[in-house]
Order: sequence, then structure tokens, then C-alpha cells
Amino acid sequence: MLGAVQLGLLAACVVLFVPMGMAGWHLSRNKVLFFSGALFITLAVGVHLTPYFPSVSDFVTSVSSSSVDVVVDDRASCVSLLHEIVWEVRPRVFDFDPMNNNSVNYEKSWSWKRSDTVESCEFQRLNRHDVSVLLNGSWVVVAGDSQARIFALSLLSLVLDPEGMESVKGSLFKRHSDYHTEVDEMGMMLDFMWAPYVTNLTSLVAGFKRNRVYPDLLVMGSGLWHMLHFVNASDYGVSLGILRSSMTSLLPVSSEFGNDESVAVRSPHLFWLGMPTLVNSMLNTKEKKEKMTDLVRGEYEREVKRSGMLRQFEGPLQLLDIGSLSWNCGIRCTDDGMHYDGIVYEAGVHVMLNALLIESHQKI
Repeated sequence: MLGAVQLGLLAACVVLFVPMGMAGWHLSRNKVLFFSGALFITLAVGVHLTPYFPSVSDFVTSVSSSSVDVVVDDRASCVSLLHEIVWEVRPRVFDFDPMNNNSVNYEKSWSWKRSDTVESCEFQRLNRHDVSVLLNGSWVVVAGDSQARIFALSLLSLVLDPEGMESVKGSLFKRHSDYHTEVDEMGMMLDFMWAPYVTNLTSLVAGFKRNRVYPDLLVMGSGLWHMLHFVNASDYGVSLGILRSSMTSLLPVSSEFGNDESVAVRSPHLFWLGMPTLVNSMLNTKEKKEKMTDLVRGEYEREVKRSGMLRQFEGPLQLLDIGSLSWNCGIRCTDDGMHYDGIVYEAGVHVMLNALLIESHQKI
């Protein structure tokens, strides 16, 4: 039995060659008319055969669709380049104090690496107006330890004037406390949640689910306190696994309490604030120097990767790699080997804001 392609070819031959033979016999003295007729018949046959060769239409479709995919893929690949930041750290020209060689004696600046791949991503250092547009009407939650507190301060410094920042510093840095503020001009709310342990973060996420109220932007991180007070990387990893499971409640659709009913939830943008580089010799207590070593920190970092928390390991949270930012800024950017100058967290804030632009397909 003949297949569809064979029948199509047979029909095409009949349609093509029989009329052409007849036309050739009658129009042999008028070659222009003959070839015009032959061209018309050939085009008609081509249209007739197209359905029998889906690879042709597939090829055209794949070419047109691949051009769109390339744009999307190139844009998404920019996320992996967000931390390609270079630093310039140099002594202050006029007020350098050689007797007090701390971080204040040094001027620091940062910029994205100059390379064709990074420059093609068109990363931006956003100003106050840009941030107001991007975060307009948003509820931002930053949760964690003192690192997260400094990050929250760096974010607020982009949206508040100097007078507003002075009042924020006094309230935000109250020891081991939460903080809430509203930026009326842009309708943004920011909450800092003191959550030094991963279990605190898990409770926070559970509270969002219980109240069915979710932030638009959630930045969280933890590890330093656990490293100091427990020094047990495997226990830390178990806590991260529980937190990752609880994060499913922040996905666009989640199952409520194990039943079949699903509730639509607007998915927040989720970021994990990585631990900073620790300069052991600069840590300010003997206990910290004994427990917070490079070896221990490396074990904790591996647990973060194993937990599947991070986007690059198919997890829900995009990494804000304070570890690499602080490492590249260097020891001139910290006074205690743990807390770094605000400019390090400022760079992290801009990494986050550019990641938001990529995720939301925006350009300011």
C-alpha cells in the first residue's frame, strides 16, 4: 500500500507533466507562454506537496522561534554574570591616619567588570528614582542576622534622603530587634526581621502561609550564629532542607494543609544572602577565632549548595554572593573580619535590583 508521500508524488507528477506535455504540444511555437504556464503549474504543485514534507515547515518554524529563544537565553545568562564586580581600594589622600590603619582610611569604589559579555548585559547602577519605579508599591522583607540588617540599611539608603537615613540608623540598629518603615513617596514598606537561625526563617515563612499574606520581595540569610554557637554543619544542612520544603508555600500555587484545594499565590522574588568572607585573624573574640575558621565556613557553604536552596541548583532562591563581594573588596573593607563596609552590601543591593529587572523583563 502506498503511503501519503508516495501518493502525493504520484499526484504531483500527473498534475505537472500531463498538462506540461499538452501545453508543449500546443504551444511549442510560443515559448514565453509555455514557460509561464510551466511556472504556474510548478508553483501549484509546490503548494500541493508542502503538507507531505512537514520538515520544511518545521525548519521555518524552528528558525523563527530560535531567534526569540536566543534573546531570552542571552538575557537569562546575564544572571550568572551579576557578581562580576571589580573593586578599587586605595588610601585616602588627605586624611589618611597611619596610626589607625582601619577601613575608614581607605576609599572604595566598585564597578562591573569591563568585558564584552558583561557589557552586553547592560547592568545599571540604579539611582533613587529608578529604585522608586522598580519597587513602587512593594512590600520588602529582609530577614536574618546582622549581615541582613546592613543589607536592609543599604537598600534604604537608595530610597531615603540623608535626613531620613539618620533616623533609620538609630532605630534599625537596635540590638536583636525587628524594624518596620514605610516610604510614603513610593508606597514601599520594608520590614527587617531579626532571624539569626535557619529555624527562625522557617517560622517566618510559616507565618506568611498561615496569614496568607506574602511579601513582594524576600531577602534572607543565616549561618554565622549557628556556626558560632553550634559548630555543626550537618545540623545546619538539615535545617536548610526543612526551610527549602517550607518555601513551596511561596510558589505561585500551593496546596493548603495537604488537601486537594489549591490557593493561588503571587510568587515573591526570593533571594538568599550568602555569608561574608571571614578574616579569622581579625575576629574580635577568642571564641570566634576558634570556631569560625575557613574550614568550618567551607563546610557551611557546602551545606547551602547541597540543600538545593539556590537557583543554580534548581532551588527557589537567587544567591546574593556577599562572600565573593567581600573577598574581592578585601581586608581593607572590614574592621572586625566579619562585618564589611556598607559599600559591599551596596554592591549586593545593586546585584539584586538588576536581577529583579532581568526576572521582570524590565529596563529602566
